[in-house]
Amino acid sequence: MLMTEQATGHHPQPRPRNGAQPATTVEHVTGAQSLIRSLEEVGADTVFGIPGGAILPAYDPMMDSKRVRHVLVRHEQGAGHAATGYAQATGRVGVCMATSGPGATNLVTPIADAHMDSVPLVAITGQVASKAIGTDAFQEADICGITMPITKHNFLVTKAEDIPRTIAEAFHIASTGRPGPVLVDIAKDALQAKTTFSWPPVTDLPGYRPVTKPHAKQIREAAKLITGAKRPVLYVGGGVLKAGATAELKVLAELTGAPVTTTLMALGAFPDSHPLHVGMPGMHGAVTAVTALQKADLIVALGARFDDRVTGKLDSFAPYAKIVHADIDPAEIGKNRTADVPIVGDAREVIADLVQAVQAEYSEGHKGDYTAWWSDLNRWRETYPLGYDLPEDGSLSPQQVIQRIGELAPEDTIFAAGVGQHQMWAAHFINYERPATWLNSGGAGTMGYAVPAAMGAKAGQPDRPVWAIDGDGCFQMTNQELVTCALNNIPIKVAIINNGALGMVRQWQTLFYNQRYSNTVLHSGPDDVNPQARGTRIPDFVKLSEAMGCVALRCEDPADLDKVIEQANAINDRPVVVDFIVHEDAQVWPMVAAGTSNDEVMAARGVRPDFGDGEDD
Repeated sequence: MLMTEQATGHHPQPRPRNGAQPATTVEHVTGAQSLIRSLEEVGADTVFGIPGGAILPAYDPMMDSKRVRHVLVRHEQGAGHAATGYAQATGRVGVCMATSGPGATNLVTPIADAHMDSVPLVAITGQVASKAIGTDAFQEADICGITMPITKHNFLVTKAEDIPRTIAEAFHIASTGRPGPVLVDIAKDALQAKTTFSWPPVTDLPGYRPVTKPHAKQIREAAKLITGAKRPVLYVGGGVLKAGATAELKVLAELTGAPVTTTLMALGAFPDSHPLHVGMPGMHGAVTAVTALQKADLIVALGARFDDRVTGKLDSFAPYAKIVHADIDPAEIGKNRTADVPIVGDAREVIADLVQAVQAEYSEGHKGDYTAWWSDLNRWRETYPLGYDLPEDGSLSPQQVIQRIGELAPEDTIFAAGVGQHQMWAAHFINYERPATWLNSGGAGTMGYAVPAAMGAKAGQPDRPVWAIDGDGCFQMTNQELVTCALNNIPIKVAIINNGALGMVRQWQTLFYNQRYSNTVLHSGPDDVNPQARGTRIPDFVKLSEAMGCVALRCEDPADLDKVIEQANAINDRPVVVDFIVHEDAQVWPMVAAGTSNDEVMAARGVRPDFGDGEDD
C-alpha cells in the first residue's frame, strides 16, 4: 500500500516523470471504480456527501470499499462544512462529494469558507456528460468557473484515464504549501467509461513548488530586530497551527520573553494560560492584545495576514512598529502592511530557524530588555481583564453558560462555534491550551458552520468529546445534520445560545442604528401566543432535536446550569442538544467599531481605556 500523508504525517510527493519508478498496481475498472480506488490510495477514510444523477456512478463502487466510509448528509453545505471540521480536527484532507448543478453549487459556501481559512479540502462533484457540457443540460452548472476565485486549484475531468492522476494532484495541492480547497469536477461519462487503474500515477505540476525553507539572511535580520526591540509582539495566526509549529512557537516565545497574541484562527496555538499570552487581538479582542499591537515597536507576524478584523483602520494600525512578516504564501506578504523583513516559508521551519538565530544573537551579547514593556502589559491586563455582568433580572448570562461548558468539559474536548456573539464569547471564555481544540469560520464568517463542522470533527476524532457552540439563528441554518449524526453514530453535543435574536447584528443595531431592530428578532411573530417568553420558541428546539433522534434538554435557570451541562457531558451514545435560554441584551466587549482605529478600542460600553502617559513615547 502506498504510504500516504495521513499514514506518515508527510505530504505525498508527486511521482516524477523521470527517474526510478515504484512498482505499480494495474486493474481494469470503470472510471468510477478508479475514483474510489484513488481515494483509498491517497488515504481518504471519510467522505461526506449526497448522491445524484451525475455522481451516481461513483456511489455504486463506494458500497464495496472497505477503506472509505461515506457519511450521507442532509444538505451539501453540511457535507462541505463537515469535511472542513474533519480537516481542522485531524490535520488531514477533508473530502466532500456532490452531484452536478445545484448539488455542486450548494458546496460553494463551504468551499469559500475553507479558502478563507486555508483548510485542506477536496470537493468532488459530478458533471453532466462531456458532450453535453455547455449546452445548458439538465442539472448543469459550470462549477469550475463558479469556484475559480475560491479554490486553490480546480480540475474538470472528461477522460476516465485522468482520474487517478487528478486525485493525487488534488490531494497534494490541497495539503501542501498554504493549504486550501481543490475542486475535482468529473463528467458522468468519464465515470462510466472503462479504463485501467494504476497506482501511483504519473503526476505533473509544473510551477507548483511551494517555498518551505526560509532565506537565512532574512531570518538573521528578523533576529536582530527581535533582540534590538523594546516593545516586541509575536502576532500568531492560523498558519502556525496548519504547519504544526506550536512546540516551536513555545520555544521561541519563552526564549525571547516577548508577549504572544493569537488570532481567532490561532486559538490553541499557544496556551491561553501561559503568562506570555496577552490574548486575542481584533475587533472583539482583549484590550491588552489590541493595545500591545498598537504600541509595539516590532511585530513578528507568523502565519497571519493582517486582515481588517485585526488591524482596524489600516493606516492607523501599529504606527510605531517595524514588521517581520513570515508566511508560506508570498502573496500575503505586503498585501495589507509593508514588511520590513519579509520571510517566505513554512511556519515550523521559520520559527525553528528564528530560535537558532536569536540564540546566536544572545551568544554575541545582544539581548532585548522588555522589563518596561511588561510593566505596561501587566498593568493593562490587570486593569482591563475580560469579564461580563450577570443580568439583573436573574436570567442566564450567555457568557456564563459558555464559560461553564468550557470549565466542565473534559480536557481534550473540541469546540466548534457558529458565527456571531456566541463565537466571540466562546473565543474569550473557554481556555484553549493546545491545538485542534477550536474550530470556527474566521474569514468568511459563515452562519451554520458549527453543527456540520462539529459532526466532521467527531467523525475524524471519535474518541474526543465535541461541543458545538451555536446561536439560535445559526442553528436554524444547518440543524438538519443532527439527523446525520443520529443515524451515523456521531454523538456531538450542541449548546444553543438562545437569545431570540440575530445577536451580533442586533448589537450593531443597538450601538449604531438607534435601537431600531429591523428583522433581527427571531422569537416573535404577528400571532405569537406568548410574546413575553424569552428566546426563540418557534421552532421549539427541544421538540425539533428529539424529532431528529437527539437527547434534548432546556436550561433557563442559572441554578440548573451545572447540572444540565453535566447531564449532557454524561451522554455519549447519541447527539445531545441543550437549549440555553439567555438574556437578549448581552453584548460582546471589548470592541473596536468597524472602520475605526484600534486606538479607539472600548473595554465595555461607554468605557474607553485610559493607558496613561508615556507608553507610546
